[in-house]
Amino acid sequence: MAGYDVLIRHGTVVTASETTRCDVAIRDGKIAGLGQDFGPATRVIDAAGKLVLPGGVEGHCHIEQMGSLGVMTADDFYTGTVSAVFGGTTSVLAFAAQHRGQSLRAVVEDNLARARSKAVIDYGFHLIISDPTPNALGQELPALIKDGFSSFKIYMTYDKLRLDDLQILDVLAVAKQHAAFVLVHAENHDMIRWLRQRLIDRGHTAPRYHAVSHPRVAEGEAVQRAIALSRVLDVPILIVHVSTEEAMNEIRAAQTAGLKIYGETCPQYLFLTADDLDRDYQSGQDLWSVSQKGNDSGGRGRRYCDLGSGQSGDGYLRHASRRQRLHSL
Repeated sequence: MAGYDVLIRHGTVVTASETTRCDVAIRDGKIAGLGQDFGPATRVIDAAGKLVLPGGVEGHCHIEQMGSLGVMTADDFYTGTVSAVFGGTTSVLAFAAQHRGQSLRAVVEDNLARARSKAVIDYGFHLIISDPTPNALGQELPALIKDGFSSFKIYMTYDKLRLDDLQILDVLAVAKQHAAFVLVHAENHDMIRWLRQRLIDRGHTAPRYHAVSHPRVAEGEAVQRAIALSRVLDVPILIVHVSTEEAMNEIRAAQTAGLKIYGETCPQYLFLTADDLDRDYQSGQDLWSVSQKGNDSGGRGRRYCDLGSGQSGDGYLRHASRRQRLHSL
């Protein structure tokens, strides 16, 4: 009788602490041991000449999510998770996005139903809170945190998602009371809105003007403000997809002062610049070729995000697939 369900033999096993030649024994879907001479198994996989790695965890991805403008992401939970596992990712954290007027509980149940019927790997959800009503914050959110949905994202920009400072403080207060964790998309909404409208009025609607309408100072100011709001309540926060030196400097200064402020970046901020928006893209392949070639932003991005310093926090792919269409302002 086989003692294990699966035995991975002759591979080089890489763990968080060491790299070693050994076998991996699996029983009931869990690793039962690392070593040699485990005996028989129902299935034996020969990993000679290969690295045996833990599955990756994608902590920030938008899968089968309806956007605030009513557009669904291109990937559903089947295509998104199949793609993930082909890249070695075995767990994803997607977003259950509340839009204004919606119940947080109903949003979570809807997303769970979609994932349950399609996902081929492990999954979980952050919440997105865009309508922090007294019922949402006083009843639904504490109950959802108790059920295990203990992280949520808030926006400081986008007309249909943004929270004002008072609402942000209300959300942070719930996070503090119930030991939850808040992710913040930090950009100064009014700076962007002011610049965008003037660009549109002058006919500047090509993709390259997206960068003009989102100046670095808009991110830097909003990150500084988000940190200040978190200080009021002494609540840890994660600033998502950090893209500028100004923002990274604010995070670094907060960490130096002993605050529990974390940052997350994305590959596009390491390898692309505003100059890459000023091209005639005809297909997704054109965009892929740009992302592969790299340019001077690679060095700048690495400095901005301190990836080697241990200060920034996380580097996520931030998967958010869209239908192949290039949008202007």
